[in-house]
Amino acid sequence: MSRHRLLLYSVLILLPLTACNKQEQTAPETATPKQPMVDTITVSHQHVADQLMLPARITANPTDIVHVYPLISGRVLSLRVLPGQELKKGQQIGTLQSSDAAQARSDFEKAKIEATRADLQLSRAKELLQHEVMAQRDYDDLKALDDSDHAELERARQALRLLGFSENDTSDIVPITSPISGVVLDVNTGPGELQRSLDNANAIATIADIDTVWIMGDLYPRDQAGVHVGQPVNISVNGYPDMTLHGVIGNISDAVDPTSLTLKVRVVLPNPGHKLKPQMYATIAVTNQKRDVIVVPSTAVIQSGQETFVFVQTSPGKYERRNVVLGAIHEKSDEITQGLNDGDQIVSTGAELLRESEGQ
Repeated sequence: MSRHRLLLYSVLILLPLTACNKQEQTAPETATPKQPMVDTITVSHQHVADQLMLPARITANPTDIVHVYPLISGRVLSLRVLPGQELKKGQQIGTLQSSDAAQARSDFEKAKIEATRADLQLSRAKELLQHEVMAQRDYDDLKALDDSDHAELERARQALRLLGFSENDTSDIVPITSPISGVVLDVNTGPGELQRSLDNANAIATIADIDTVWIMGDLYPRDQAGVHVGQPVNISVNGYPDMTLHGVIGNISDAVDPTSLTLKVRVVLPNPGHKLKPQMYATIAVTNQKRDVIVVPSTAVIQSGQETFVFVQTSPGKYERRNVVLGAIHEKSDEITQGLNDGDQIVSTGAELLRESEGQ
């Protein structure tokens, strides 16, 4: 066989192998794009109640608070009372030594002598009148004088009783007593201090009856439309995290507080055992009228610039972006007021992955 013929046979044999190898190298690989892993939920309208939280403090009823001032001037000898102490009405809380007490006792003794003398004069005048030795007019003058002396005696007796003395006492020590049953809020003096009855600026002690207490909440004027007198509220107290109290709004102030720029909301509560202490912090939860909205998880809502949207599933594996209008925003959920309908299936988890896949 000639050399040219051998070369031709070699080329014919190698051509199919080369074409096959080239086809294998240039054939493109077909890969199915991966879908992001997402979870969906079906949404529907719900009745959601607004809850307004008002910061508050516990206070005593101002009409049940008494500031104990000395009835007369003197020096404090003893004081047996401490803040937080429970007192009974009439219980002695201290003593005061006063020269005014001696003066009050002297006035009483003088009035008693004058009344006794007036009685004797009137008795003699009555005998003279019966024997027609004294004129009726003179007798009437003595009777008026006797009445006046007895009135002065009664005034002096009441002054002693007001100071806590009996008629037979001779001491100048004045007891200081509690005028009401309650708890001591504050003590503003101590043994040895001089107390003045008229120009004293500080009370010896402040006592409050806290069998009932006021919960005073701060309400901003912008929120007053949803709050009214007689509305039920729940109250939580910082000192008792597991306790929820129930009451109704008793009053809303007509004037804005110039310091806090709020209206004062008052709730009156019974206080058995005096667990609620004045100046404790509390919170008043006011439940307003229910609203009809769609509530979705916060992870379903995407905000981009001025747009707020969710992804709605149109068919298995197919999603479309839909703009929505947000209502109230909570810790783990958002309210949708426009943009969604009952029965819509939205992406609850993985919405950010769909957003990223849109940009590819």
